[in-house]
Amino acid sequence: MTVAIEKLTDGTGEPRFHDAPFREQLPQPLYFRSAQMPKNAIYPRHSHPWGELVYSYSGVMEISLKDGYFLAPPQYAVWLPPNMEHQGLNRQAAVHCSLYVSLDLCAPLPNETTALEVSPMLHTMLEHLRETEGCDPADPAHLRFLQVVVDQFAAGQQVGSFLPWSTDSRLEPILQHLQANPQDNRSLAEFARLHGATERTMIRRCQRDLGIPFAEWKQRLRVLKAMPLLEAGDPVQSIAARLGYGSASSFIAMFRRMIGKTPDDYRKSVMKFKS
Repeated sequence: MTVAIEKLTDGTGEPRFHDAPFREQLPQPLYFRSAQMPKNAIYPRHSHPWGELVYSYSGVMEISLKDGYFLAPPQYAVWLPPNMEHQGLNRQAAVHCSLYVSLDLCAPLPNETTALEVSPMLHTMLEHLRETEGCDPADPAHLRFLQVVVDQFAAGQQVGSFLPWSTDSRLEPILQHLQANPQDNRSLAEFARLHGATERTMIRRCQRDLGIPFAEWKQRLRVLKAMPLLEAGDPVQSIAARLGYGSASSFIAMFRRMIGKTPDDYRKSVMKFKS
């Protein structure tokens, strides 16, 4: 699974690079840090001999690998195993955190990069860590709390990539078109005819490459497109229309089904990180 990542810039043509905080050794076997990142910030491609859990409190973190691409909206975290070369970026301003896990503590976690579902309890624990950041990182009670967070992630559901991709010659152009035109309401059958294929063929390719139905992929894309608009304060009605919904209520129902909260509740939950 690969996808092209456009170069992000700070508006002057230059990307905003932020170096990774540790290169050779962790200060503690488990180490937590959070950061408030401006729009179009990039961590240069790098790897390290420990694992990393990446979670975004607001905005969407994007993780680019050599052969993959993962997104971390606020209801998911991304697990990066030790020595996995990666690059982090965010197209909109974001508040995110990393929980670094030393090699000898990684065994319960997946062997491959994956998105992990963040339960309400895990979300609360991660918020607590951010609110109390600055405590002694070597404090035994703090390290025990971090170990519980790791255990909860290890027991959680793996979801692959929130928005999987395909390089299939017929499917990828459809995905690229929808990335640029998320309001397009044409069905998979209509897109299939445009690309000289049958609906059945495209259903099989979606299942093979995306692992989810085409309709769900479109909904996930629309959720990701809606998030920065909600954070910018755009009215729900205008966002719904911009994303191809005939009514705000249908958009609200989809958004709530996908992430477990209404658009307004999502907006409220992320605004505190911008104050």
